[in-house]
Amino acid sequence: MADVSLVVKAAVVQAAPVPFDRDATVQKTCRLVAEAAAHGARLVLFPEAFIPAYPRGLRFGTVVGGRTAGGRRTWQAYWANAVDVPGPVTRALGDAAREANVYLAVGVIERDSYFSRGTLYCTLLYFGPSGRLLGTHRKLKPTAAERLIWGEGDGSTLTVVETEFGKVGGLICWENYMPLARMAMYGKGV
Repeated sequence: MADVSLVVKAAVVQAAPVPFDRDATVQKTCRLVAEAAAHGARLVLFPEAFIPAYPRGLRFGTVVGGRTAGGRRTWQAYWANAVDVPGPVTRALGDAAREANVYLAVGVIERDSYFSRGTLYCTLLYFGPSGRLLGTHRKLKPTAAERLIWGEGDGSTLTVVETEFGKVGGLICWENYMPLARMAMYGKGV
């Protein structure tokens, strides 16, 4: 059982990614992790879809029954900047967590590495101070038009991470309003 009197500094990063530039956003993320640790953070949290970016306002050229050529090009650029898990991005993020000696949770757009590689998921990645990827969580139900670009998680990735200061877990965006998702996390001790 964690010591409930323990005070743990968390950094909730409020920053903009470099849209559609995965590598620049990863570099920025690593710098912000180091900065947060320099200010005493032990837990560093980033927004939903931070890498490569949340596509707010983009339509990807979609209409019911079709997609424009420009929309296809935008989709290709978004897909090309998505994250393979595991892969070079997870190694870089793990290195940042290890070098800063922090727990790190960061939202990424994950490219399915196991099947078609065509499906993208809004995913939360958890890293420990060892640099190891401790878990992933795929968003259960993309909200509204997000369903045009992201696949649905299946609930098997409701991750809880054991830390020296207690259990840590998270839900993505609208999932926090889903009673059964919250109950699942409560049942795991978060």
